[in-house]
Amino acid sequence: MKIRGRLWRFGHDVDTDAIIPARYLNTSDPQELARHCMEDADAAFVERVQPGDIIMAGKNFGCGSSREHAPLAIKAAGVSCVIAEGFARIFYRNAFNIGLPIVESPEAVQGSQEGDEVEVDLASGRISNVTRGTTFTAQPIPPFMQELIRDSGLLGHVAKRLKEQG
Repeated sequence: MKIRGRLWRFGHDVDTDAIIPARYLNTSDPQELARHCMEDADAAFVERVQPGDIIMAGKNFGCGSSREHAPLAIKAAGVSCVIAEGFARIFYRNAFNIGLPIVESPEAVQGSQEGDEVEVDLASGRISNVTRGTTFTAQPIPPFMQELIRDSGLLGHVAKRLKEQG
């Protein structure tokens, strides 16, 4: 599974309140959450992000609250993947639960700039910065977790399996 998009850069310790401010947590509607994604970190992000774009960030991305609203807002905003130096563990799990691909690669983060176009091969862990002609490696996403992504998350995966069983 390959993903290609333009990068949006954020720093270290981007918490769930920066991803989706708490004042919008009275809904779990993905489209409503998407309208406010990254609003407090970059007020113009939602107006400029394009479907397929990729967020790149520093260490501890998604720290803070354990709410699934954060990866849901990112995915609903059209972001196809998040590459970071590291993720908060609860965000990591929530991202896969809702089918948002995330990849850890400190080297890719350090070797890329906002606006660069990158291609991520989830199966091999290869990250190619098309703009700069450089390649980085990350831990490949295990096949089962790739299935979760393809099935739009854990609920979609379970529904698919139940349907297959008849």
